[in-house]
Amino acid sequence: MRRLPLACDTPVAGSSLSTRDAVELERLLRSIADRHRLRILNMLARAAGEPVCVCEFTAALDLPQQNVSYHLKQLVEAGVLLRERRGRFSYYTLAAGALDQIATLVAGQDPVPA
Repeated sequence: MRRLPLACDTPVAGSSLSTRDAVELERLLRSIADRHRLRILNMLARAAGEPVCVCEFTAALDLPQQNVSYHLKQLVEAGVLLRERRGRFSYYTLAAGALDQIATLVAGQDPVPA
């Protein structure tokens, strides 16, 4: 006896994520897809908008300064962080709306204007 495949009653949800938005989302997610960068983002989110010195990341992550600087540079280049120089030190904050933009892109909505 031959069985017929059962039809699925769940409607297929079409993707509202354009190719251009998918490429942008991939770029953003790659920039944060690292355990050290995620911890940096967490520290900055907990700082509630206050700038955090690179030296604080170095101590908290237990990494050499050049490694921390590399991770921070990746996040700045992706537009997720802002850097402010104060003498010999750099201070970092989350870029306004950067994390919201990721959530918006995942949801397939129009990107939040910068």
